[in-house]
Amino acid sequence: MGKIRLFLDHPLAKGQPAPLSGGQAHYLSGVMRQVPGDEIAVFNGRDGEWRARIDAAGKRGGQVTALERTAPQMDPPDLWLIFAPIKKARTDFIVEKAAELGAARILPVQTDHTNAERIRQDRLQAHAVEAAEQCGGTFVPPVDDLTPLARLLDGWDAARRILWADEALAGPAQTLAALPRGPWAILIGPEGGWSEGERARLSALPFVTRISLGPRILRADTAAVAALALWQSVLGDWSGAKGQQDI
Repeated sequence: MGKIRLFLDHPLAKGQPAPLSGGQAHYLSGVMRQVPGDEIAVFNGRDGEWRARIDAAGKRGGQVTALERTAPQMDPPDLWLIFAPIKKARTDFIVEKAAELGAARILPVQTDHTNAERIRQDRLQAHAVEAAEQCGGTFVPPVDDLTPLARLLDGWDAARRILWADEALAGPAQTLAALPRGPWAILIGPEGGWSEGERARLSALPFVTRISLGPRILRADTAAVAALALWQSVLGDWSGAKGQQDI
């Protein structure tokens, strides 16, 4: 089986047919030159990865049939990424890398200094899907629509702690080993930095922990990748000693 992988938002089980969208069918037949009878890998974010047979693929759509499960479902730890959108290509990068690095949910927020006033949530969700398809993942994190940071904090569940990557703390990187396990969210700020009002509010919240990401001030997209990798290596499913069941 070639490693053509497609995300299908449809139940998957042995012998279960699943529809292809027009775009997916065109990709298989027109781009990858697949024909009925060829086999691909499919996943739906819930049932693991499956070997599937192409039954039909035309301009208007097609169908595959799931044959056998080839990999179990692997869900990420309960880690969210909150970030302020930046330039289009770099926002796409943040979403793609968050999906690859094991974020369970991605929340774009509008801050006082956020450059982008709107996002294409459907386009960003498609980037998350593509990242999972390409990196062998079986989970696709949902990407929320743009929400004002103040509104998000107003309704925040204090049981989920926020790890605030604060550029004002630039200096020696901090260890996360002493932090408690449990649900977390990483907060990455805008290119223009935080306003004084936002700093005051975040600093006063008991569920927010400020950290440094090292001696250099990082661009927002780099900071997102660094913070996700740091958290995963200590508190997530990269740590070795503890798995995602403990998160």
